[in-house]
Amino acid sequence: MKFGNYLDERKAHLPSDYAAHCIDYKTLKLLLKSTVYTHSIKIAPTEEPQRPFAEVVSLRLGQLQYVEAAFIRELDAQVEKACAFFEQESARLVTEKSMSDMDLLQKILTLERFVFLNYTGITKILKKNDRHSGLSLSEPYLHRVAQLPLVQAKELTQLKQQIMTRLNETDVNQVHPLSPVMLRSRSQYHLTRSSVLPPALVGPNQKVLVSLSGPHGTDIIGAVLECLARHPCTVDDFMLSRLYHNVTFGVLLTLGSDNVNIFRDLAEAAHKWDASLTFDVPDTQATEPSVRHQSKVENNRPLNAVPASLEEAPYANRIKYAATILNQDGLDSAFLRDWTQFLLKNRISVEKLSRLNLDASKLSCADMRLSVPNTVDVDALRADLIALSASHNTDVALQPDDVFRKNKRLVVFDMDSTLIRQEVIDEIARYAGVVDQVAAITEAAMNGEIDFKESLRRRVALLKGTNVNVIETVKQSLTFTEGAHYLCRALKKLGFKLAVISGGFMPLALYVKAELGLDYAFANQLKVSPDGLTFTGETIGPVVDGIRKAELLDVIAQTEGVTLNQVIAVGDGANDLWMLNKAGLGIAFNAKPKVQEQARARINQKSLKYVLTLLGYSEKDMEQLGRE
Repeated sequence: MKFGNYLDERKAHLPSDYAAHCIDYKTLKLLLKSTVYTHSIKIAPTEEPQRPFAEVVSLRLGQLQYVEAAFIRELDAQVEKACAFFEQESARLVTEKSMSDMDLLQKILTLERFVFLNYTGITKILKKNDRHSGLSLSEPYLHRVAQLPLVQAKELTQLKQQIMTRLNETDVNQVHPLSPVMLRSRSQYHLTRSSVLPPALVGPNQKVLVSLSGPHGTDIIGAVLECLARHPCTVDDFMLSRLYHNVTFGVLLTLGSDNVNIFRDLAEAAHKWDASLTFDVPDTQATEPSVRHQSKVENNRPLNAVPASLEEAPYANRIKYAATILNQDGLDSAFLRDWTQFLLKNRISVEKLSRLNLDASKLSCADMRLSVPNTVDVDALRADLIALSASHNTDVALQPDDVFRKNKRLVVFDMDSTLIRQEVIDEIARYAGVVDQVAAITEAAMNGEIDFKESLRRRVALLKGTNVNVIETVKQSLTFTEGAHYLCRALKKLGFKLAVISGGFMPLALYVKAELGLDYAFANQLKVSPDGLTFTGETIGPVVDGIRKAELLDVIAQTEGVTLNQVIAVGDGANDLWMLNKAGLGIAFNAKPKVQEQARARINQKSLKYVLTLLGYSEKDMEQLGRE
């Protein structure tokens, strides 16, 4: 969200008279665009090459002095408007006698949000002016603003502390109140040793997010933590992110006093290590004392808008999902653009992004942790993802990011066109001379056009009289899918139990089980003649159709003592849908269109090894798993 829109959204939460006296950020921004931007002292190397450079500079400076002065005058007027209203409202609250402590504190909180919102807007517009004019006016102007009653607010701050002390004394069991500065800043404050922080923004029990970014990793961590150790504060959380040599170290802390020297020390550390220091005040208004008090009266737990971790998006009512995006030929910029637009359209926030492939020459696989609004229709979301995937020939798998994602314990595979490339009944039919008739029935069954049991009955009937030795011949012709051996070895190393459940035939399923080191094999059993030489054209026992596959998956899970959330199913045909939907993670592998539409995850790459990426394993992990 752009800052101007964010400011409007926050102003809408203020009383109308407060909102009317906020600085008009959009007007100031428009003034910059129409005047200052066009006369910037920042001159491009190729700009006006026909003129002497001294003349270009002189002309720009001459024009800039007028437009810059006009901008500052307009900014002064906006600041004076906000300051005058604050003085008037502050004086009214300081002398207020009729309100209860709780109501008065609520009014003070609202006024301090007004202060913080305006201070943020002033800081942001000054940064824009510095960037586009080529001047550096932010620091001296903010120093002047810091002397104004709008920022000093000594009497109001004292009154706030008195009220909060009284509220704490009336309820010794109440959690220490957080500071009333609850508005999350959309801008970042780049501090130097001479910067002045508004005292109204700092107080006991105030939560502040501090981050230091620069080229010295461990030194930056040490610098921040050393500063914090010298001041009364509590470290609530921290995180580190790295981009080659550059790191950002963030710390969420709770201040123990209203002494701003902690920020000056941090600014000195930033200067020492050539780092950029920023701070932010989290939006925790849901845990204000008044809200907690009301929650206690109503015997409800208060909502808390502050996430449990710095890596989480600070939004309430969200569900965590993991998205794996994969194209072994590379994720092109067109797909990444459309993928990002898809996220924006659905108000989905990216909390974490990790590259999974090793090849430095291209990005082909990435894993994302997403924060999804709980109002989103996930089924509709998946349907849109299928269309996005198809248009770019790129797989996008979306699954809940919960404890079960990396805690899977059982994988159940289909056999034909999944673990092996062929359809075994077609191969048997090839030797029986009825391959065309059988293949046509197989295709119709895989597309869900005819009932599987009926299709099996028809195909098996065509095999009547075929010599049973054909099974041994077919075994020799079977080709395993790329990555099948590797995947099964890797999964066994990770402690998985593996099974094949096939609509094909038991002798070949047992062969595949032995070749891949699987734990279970289930398939149909062909009936043979009394002399044991030929097939009768019938099967023995229950037909392993789609429903039976799901039942067998359930039986194996119970036998192994795992929940269905810990089961992965992989298949390609319509008769696999029952088990794909029953498993915690169902993967359609190079599947028919109908199967791709109904499965919750899809892989349309050549190798089965990519099943591991859906569990969050990187190619580096896979490399380690592949070692003997």
